[in-house]
Amino acid sequence: MIYAPPWSAAAWRRFVIDHARSKTKAAPGRRTPRRRPILNIAPEVADAIRDHRPVVALESTVIAHGLPRPQNLQTAQRLQEAVREGGAVPATIAVIGGKLTVGLSDEEIRILAEESGIRKISTRDIPLAVAQGWDGATTVASTIWMAHRAGIKVFATGGIGGVHRGSLPDVSADLPELARTPITVVCSGAKIVLDLPATREWLETHAVSVVGYQCDELPAFYSRGSGLPVDASANDPAEVANIFRAQRDLSIESALLVVVPVPAKFEVPAEELQQVLTTALEDAEWKEISGPALTPFLLSQMAERSGGATLRANIALLENNARIAAQIARELV
Repeated sequence: MIYAPPWSAAAWRRFVIDHARSKTKAAPGRRTPRRRPILNIAPEVADAIRDHRPVVALESTVIAHGLPRPQNLQTAQRLQEAVREGGAVPATIAVIGGKLTVGLSDEEIRILAEESGIRKISTRDIPLAVAQGWDGATTVASTIWMAHRAGIKVFATGGIGGVHRGSLPDVSADLPELARTPITVVCSGAKIVLDLPATREWLETHAVSVVGYQCDELPAFYSRGSGLPVDASANDPAEVANIFRAQRDLSIESALLVVVPVPAKFEVPAEELQQVLTTALEDAEWKEISGPALTPFLLSQMAERSGGATLRANIALLENNARIAAQIARELV
């Protein structure tokens, strides 16, 4: 089902007119430009958006690239269940055969989890994926982009990207997307392999409000605290919803970043984390691993060297964030 994106009325009218023109018969000797549907939204998700019922967007990179098999498929299924248990409709997002798909079927999720060659799609890759018919898993950045245009107000993930370690200015595409897209993002901070102080400073500089959910400091992904401040704290979903409504009333176009600590029983002590991270970084340098391959390598190495503790924490925080996001989405309808 094709759903209208939340543009201005004038912009939407222009699209409808252009789309209608593209369907009319061209004059002899003239080619009619081909128009593609913007989003392919699953009927359940489209009905929920139309009826103003709560929906939570979920990314798909965690399925194809973020977790090992078979935990990736199991976790993807569990995240959808967690959203439903929280009273909302899950909308896992990906690119399937070049179609920007909001709300994957069970079979589409299985393909992402089990097939090799699934591309990693960030915002810059969206037109390439559409034009060339790719199958791709969406990152935080591209999921935010698609979710907002579908009319979804809340997105749940594990950890956002951020400023990478090192001397070069390497910034994840997640951060600029957060700075320009008005959506509530529920996460457990930035991934621990990143430069957390620099990431926190970037968010402040670019006017992305950070709200601690039942906490007063930024979580450090696998650990509940980083020593870095949040802008405000919220004790329940209603408080988060009130802040997001205030942002929208003020026409602030950046995201609201809601940070949730990993459940206490799954927390990995900071000292242990630093030790395994240091070893993983040294291994990556020795193997000359960099660029997009670095973060997945570091996370997998940390899971192995921690005896699976970081993997268990990752799955636990993903499920917890999905459940809390559903509760927030219910407050926003």
